[in-house]
Amino acid sequence: MGDGVVWSGQWVADRLGVGLAGDPALPELLGLALRRNPKRAHLLVSNVLGKHVPQRPSAVYGAGAGLGRRVRELLGDADAARAVVLGYAETATGLGHSAADGLALAPYLHSTRRPVAGTVPVGGFEEEHSHATSHLLLPEDPELLGGDGPLVIVDDEFSTGRTVLNTIAALHARYPRDRYVIVALVDMRSPADRARLADFAADLGARIDLVALATGTVRLPEGVLERGRELVAEYEGMADTAGAPPGLGEVRRVELGWPEGLPDGGRHGFTPRHRETLDAALPGMAARIAGALDETGTGVRRVLVLGFEELMYAPLRIADALDAALGERAEVYSSTTTRSPVLAVDDPGYAIRTRLAFPAHDAPADGPGERYAYNVAGGGFDAVVAVVDSAADTPELHAPDGLLARLSAHTGQVLLAVIPSYRPAAGSPSQSGSQAPPAPEPLRGPQFSSYAPDEVGWLLQDLSAVALEAPTEEREEAVQNGGAHYAESLPVEYQPSAAYQELFRSALAASAARIARAVGAVTETLLAERSPRPVLVSLARAGTPVGVLMRRWARHAHGLELPHYAISIVRGRGIDATALRWLAAHHDPSDVVFVDGWTGKGAITRELADALREFEDQTGCVGFNPRIAVLADPGGCVDTYGTRDDFLIPSACLNSTVSGLISRTVLRADLVGPDDFHGAKFYRELAGSDVSRHFLDAVEARFEEVAEQVAADAKELAAADRTPTWAGWAAVERISEEYGIHDVNLVKPGVGETTRVLLRRVPWKILARRGAGADLAHVRLLAEQRGVPLEEVDDLPYSCVGLIHPRYTRGATGADGRAVTAL
Repeated sequence: MGDGVVWSGQWVADRLGVGLAGDPALPELLGLALRRNPKRAHLLVSNVLGKHVPQRPSAVYGAGAGLGRRVRELLGDADAARAVVLGYAETATGLGHSAADGLALAPYLHSTRRPVAGTVPVGGFEEEHSHATSHLLLPEDPELLGGDGPLVIVDDEFSTGRTVLNTIAALHARYPRDRYVIVALVDMRSPADRARLADFAADLGARIDLVALATGTVRLPEGVLERGRELVAEYEGMADTAGAPPGLGEVRRVELGWPEGLPDGGRHGFTPRHRETLDAALPGMAARIAGALDETGTGVRRVLVLGFEELMYAPLRIADALDAALGERAEVYSSTTTRSPVLAVDDPGYAIRTRLAFPAHDAPADGPGERYAYNVAGGGFDAVVAVVDSAADTPELHAPDGLLARLSAHTGQVLLAVIPSYRPAAGSPSQSGSQAPPAPEPLRGPQFSSYAPDEVGWLLQDLSAVALEAPTEEREEAVQNGGAHYAESLPVEYQPSAAYQELFRSALAASAARIARAVGAVTETLLAERSPRPVLVSLARAGTPVGVLMRRWARHAHGLELPHYAISIVRGRGIDATALRWLAAHHDPSDVVFVDGWTGKGAITRELADALREFEDQTGCVGFNPRIAVLADPGGCVDTYGTRDDFLIPSACLNSTVSGLISRTVLRADLVGPDDFHGAKFYRELAGSDVSRHFLDAVEARFEEVAEQVAADAKELAAADRTPTWAGWAAVERISEEYGIHDVNLVKPGVGETTRVLLRRVPWKILARRGAGADLAHVRLLAEQRGVPLEEVDDLPYSCVGLIHPRYTRGATGADGRAVTAL
């Protein structure tokens, strides 16, 4: 560093003892900041990436293109002409694209964290230290990566090399080749990391070269992660400008004249021909922006072109062209918004001086969240040109707390330039073949359900305007006589009496801690054994409150924001295949964990396994795991559970009013086409009786007090033999024969299933384990209200079992001579 210039990593170095060793150029290229990330304390902040630190576009583009030219020299013209460049989302999308320009003839693709409906991924991989790990590869031409030429992989930094190993391993299995080139601004791997990559290349049987602007290592003293967390907690918010009053500057749109059909970046591939089209159009786009800046007559001396998350390359090239157009009239800088949470400290020796926070505005797959623009506030910019793609030009962008309002508080004028979001053409290889038309995005509250929008996304269609309810006795007769399936209509929603509502409240008060303990145990088990960042997919609707609670536990105990969706599965009809296709297009299927409330005899467990096998056979999509995670497994049907006790889960006491006001799911041919989601209704009119959030909050309030018990339970479960015994199924078969029913589908074991029988079906009798106590109070009340006999028995593996009247017709009598009555 020059005399009198403070290194932008000095603040962190002084407090954590973190330092850089190696190439003398490292302090010029990198500063240091602290992450708000439990996996790594420090963040290397590049001064030439154009992400967190506004920089002159010629320096940013020059760094990337210069690396590309070095790769071309390494490969030689012949191999360079056969190369493909792959960049990483989100930080290296612009760097990788610039490197592809330096290679001159190389097509470019970058990974993405934004799923695109209807576009089939050709692969994906994980970034282990990141706050958001899953990368998708969505080329318009699935064979873009299929050649035998070198694959050039570009990232902003190499810290451990694990992401590169994950990438190459995933791609080499599908697109083997004999040469890879890894490119980065800085290579900061340890000697052990370097040896690991060398061993990996030898095992792979491929040559792996590495090109970087500078090489070195990061010195990390013992205890740095804990000390970093302490510093983040101490300084969080001190320099956060997110709360600055909006609306001080003017916001105007400027039309770019973006060429029709030109991709907005490398998400689906970018070819040399695309590059020629962009180069020809850039001067005109820059002239339009310059003209819009001049319209105010106030003059600007310092302009920031602000890109948007993965949209880095186009804004960078626009900034470079604008710099040329404005000449000596103004200085132009370039940077980009990000989803990376970083501590801001207003100190010259710290790389992230200020932070603007605003809501996500591109309907991300992981739900609503916070996004950031660093070093913009206080940057002295007379004008900011915000460049987004059309998918991100949403109401959230223009909201009072949105990005534009945040920017307008810190500059004289804001221009909004929108680039059309590119989607692969219909009929292109990525969308053709057996693939169905794109499915809509998930429904979320408050438009659909009373849950908060980030709690769950419903992979359903809204049938609220359709009359689907039928009297319980009519439905039972039609179902048992083969005239209809139970999923083709809905029962009339049970409206609980005052006595029953009071019973629910007292049951919740008594069992909230027990439920919290089971929620914690099952969540800890799946995090340890199934996936460190699972995608929760609850089986609507009984599984959905449990999925929400598991999501809350992961956030409470680990700071994780897990995606959560609800999906329909119908006994005898299978799971919603359209919803599975949506999940496969948006997430790695191996991360999906199906969630239900409890097991009865295990019919849904078997239904799911069969449905997933059929889906795999029909689509070729592999990776979905049929192992359901449940709160309670009294039937011994699964190996991921919180408890195997059959106890009262208060959410089983009610229907929609404890499940976000959503009905049971509907599957009827005249309403649900082959490419539609299954349907459900949102009972808005029942809002006055809704206890959905009350149930969740009451259980979550007990999380802290059960934490030690959960830790012990998780340890015990990890050591236990949890192999499914299917003891419940055997008991159901015995009861079916003993009581002359001869149909296991009419025997509903467990507290939850018995409650459903009393609420939705035509019950014949209830079997209760002799001595069962308060857990069955609501069952006894419902049985009394419906005139259903309750028989206490011995040797029952469940607390209770509900029996549906066999061979039901209206006016029939049971084996005991009692008339069967409807609710």
